[in-house]
Amino acid sequence: MQPVHHGAFDLAQVQRESGVAQAMVDALQALERARVDLVARRDATLEMPVLILPSVQINIRAGERPPAEANGTAYLKIPMDAL
Repeated sequence: MQPVHHGAFDLAQVQRESGVAQAMVDALQALERARVDLVARRDATLEMPVLILPSVQINIRAGERPPAEANGTAYLKIPMDAL
C-alpha cells in the first residue's frame, strides 16, 4: 500500500502513530486503574486517623478555634459513640 500524502502529512504514518499513542493511553489507563485498586485495598485496612475528628471541627470553622466556655477555655468536643 502506497502512503497517501495529503499536504505535508503522510496519512499512513499518522494512523500508525495514533495507534501507538492510543496503545500508550490504554496502558497508562490500565496502570492508573491498578494503582487506584491498590490504594483502595490498602486504605481499607487502615484505621481512622486519630486526629481526624478534631481536624474536621477546626476545618468546619475555617481554621478558627471554638468559642471559649464559661471558664475561658476552648474545647474540641468529640462524641463518644458517634464512630
